Amino acid sequence: MTALPRSIAALHAAYAGGLTPSAVMAGLAARQRVLDDPGIYLAQPSEAEVAASIAALPPFDPARFPLWGVPVAVKDNIDVAGMPTTAACPAHAYVPAESAPAVARLVAAGAIITGKTNLDQFATGLVGVRTPHPIPRNARAPDRVPGGSSSGSAVAVAQGLALLSLGTDTAGSGRVPAALNGLVGLKPSVGAVPSRGVVPACPSLDCISVFANDVADAWACYGVMAGGDDRDPWSRPIELGAPGPAFTRLGIPRVEDLHLDGAEQRAAWEAALARLPAGVTLVQRDLTPFLETARLLYEGAFVAERDAAFGALVAPEAMHPVTRRIVAGAARFSATDAFRGLHRLAELRLATRPAWEGIEALLVPTAPNFPTLAELEADPIGPNARLGTYTNFVNLLDLAAIAVPAPPRPDGLPFGVTLIGPRASDAGLAATGAALMKGYAA
Repeated sequence: MTALPRSIAALHAAYAGGLTPSAVMAGLAARQRVLDDPGIYLAQPSEAEVAASIAALPPFDPARFPLWGVPVAVKDNIDVAGMPTTAACPAHAYVPAESAPAVARLVAAGAIITGKTNLDQFATGLVGVRTPHPIPRNARAPDRVPGGSSSGSAVAVAQGLALLSLGTDTAGSGRVPAALNGLVGLKPSVGAVPSRGVVPACPSLDCISVFANDVADAWACYGVMAGGDDRDPWSRPIELGAPGPAFTRLGIPRVEDLHLDGAEQRAAWEAALARLPAGVTLVQRDLTPFLETARLLYEGAFVAERDAAFGALVAPEAMHPVTRRIVAGAARFSATDAFRGLHRLAELRLATRPAWEGIEALLVPTAPNFPTLAELEADPIGPNARLGTYTNFVNLLDLAAIAVPAPPRPDGLPFGVTLIGPRASDAGLAATGAALMKGYAA
């Protein structure tokens, strides 16, 4: 069985040395059989289809085709031509004739699609267990949640079944699973990557995100996908540039804004701060308006956008019980409530401005908790809500973010931190995330 190298550079070096895409894909299939986790993929190409994808590759030229031969998994709410899209709701299944622009751009750059991955149904959840299919097993702690909604995408990379994967991130779905599986999760500025071809969760907030083992690979994937789309009403392209320079003035939560569950999470956060690169200055910031914004997403009328996006796509009885419960909650809000929510969001955006004075980015824990599967069975809502403490506000405030693995908890479980910056700060966030990872690995 050919093991998958852990970076694009290493994979391309192996290809240059004689490794073939066929051998890589055969190795992934063998590894998948050994893992025996039926919850990761919901659909995969046949051997003949994989062979056809490999045959369609241009001659090896990683300069022209930066993702040449790179195995990429795709969340099953993102269209891949000829493969079913279900959003983990079998009643919604369809087979698109056209790939989402983000996927088409990856394939044009040489990527090989490994399959469609499991998720919290209709991308509604941060735990990864709200699916009618088997739950993907967390790659580092099988008794814990895999994180969601992009559960299968994160686990696929963490388990070495793909080198990159696409998730979506509306409220943290591209960051929380990264933290809980020891990965990088890059959430672009809203609209920088076209969201056309994505089953909507909240169309005004949805982003296609990237899971990878390191920042350089996530950035390479982002760079290929990014760009305008005249057919996408939510497209808002930005100039990416090259990553860098790294930010050196970072805001962190005040003690009263630090919501971490248990001594293990608190110890990991302290270890992450203690091992920052030399030259980084930390400044405590009042996160009150950010945290209030986070609560707007599910506690206020903004939940109605989910009902507007997918509530009518299938009958309520076809939905996962928790998904159905969330969508049904929209009925208690009126159009007046929705406008009040928009007005409050505008006030909160204004209230967050002072926090950015004198800093270049915020540094926060990615997730305040790491629920067990048993905890979710006992309470399907509470632990999920806690997971979004430091993620839910980001898209509402039109910010960019990147989650990176930090030193593990004292019990060995993974822990992650997230860098958050203003719209179009993506390059600086990536450079800073890479610097943090280098420091943490030292």
